[in-house]
Amino acid sequence: MRSQLDREKCTGHGRCYVLAPAVYDADDEGYCVPRFEQIPDEFEEEAKRAALNCPEDALSIVEDS
Repeated sequence: MRSQLDREKCTGHGRCYVLAPAVYDADDEGYCVPRFEQIPDEFEEEAKRAALNCPEDALSIVEDS
């Protein structure tokens, strides 16, 4: 599972790193920074929750095939 971030859509609300601090961090301006290219299995639910709660739909989850 991977997380994709559309940096153009991100406005820095911070829901991603509040809901999934193990998966996302913030840069110096408060914008989302993914911690992993491949999300570890133990953090998949957090990553999904954060993506679903992004008000700009800047995050999406891509299932590996």
